[in-house]
Amino acid sequence: MANSYFQFKQFTVHQDKCAMKVTTDGCLFGGFVANAISNSELVINNCLDIGTGTGLLSLMLAQKKDCFIDAIEIDAAAAEQATTNIVASPFADKINIIQTDARIFLFEKKYDLIISNPPFYEKELKGDDEKRNIAHHSEELSLSDLLTIINDNLSANGNFYLLLPFKRDEEIKKLIASNNFQIETITYIRQSVKHDYFRIIVSGKFRTENPEEILLEDMAIKNEIGNYTPPFISLLKDYYLHL
Repeated sequence: MANSYFQFKQFTVHQDKCAMKVTTDGCLFGGFVANAISNSELVINNCLDIGTGTGLLSLMLAQKKDCFIDAIEIDAAAAEQATTNIVASPFADKINIIQTDARIFLFEKKYDLIISNPPFYEKELKGDDEKRNIAHHSEELSLSDLLTIINDNLSANGNFYLLLPFKRDEEIKKLIASNNFQIETITYIRQSVKHDYFRIIVSGKFRTENPEEILLEDMAIKNEIGNYTPPFISLLKDYYLHL
């Protein structure tokens, strides 16, 4: 059974009301994006977190970047818990939770950064837990839906970051190519150096006239003896208690 909360260095994430719990790959994604935007010369004033769940990604970004974050969540219980987590954090004035369906919500501004760890397992057999089904499956929010939301709400010079299962690598490439976007980087993630890829982090933006070649990167969470790798430690040391 997962812990009811996860303690980070600057905030606590309670998760007993959320179908999707804090995961190592989710933490890696948050650290990855926070590091990328901290080292970027792009001006980022407004961010959108689609499907925020516990609020983890928004909290990780808020710790590293001085920007305002709208975090949208369809599930009422998860949105309530995300609000509780954020109010108890040092970053309550930087994050706004919106409990609604991102596909129908009328956003009032454009966003310089959009992030999402969207539902997995599209077209696969569902389980019995309805909340977990919504969190894991894509009938509620497909990749096509997600890219439509990004297209409608990303600023002209903005960037987006997605965390996806590795098996959706080719699918997301085709969808992005057909939706007026271009991929900037794809980072392939392994559980350890002994494992095959299981996640990808995709970053992109609106298509330009002369798009650059896609940068392909590789990262393992753990080394051959089960310790965290230096790249993982570098991204998470400001968050994890024991790094």
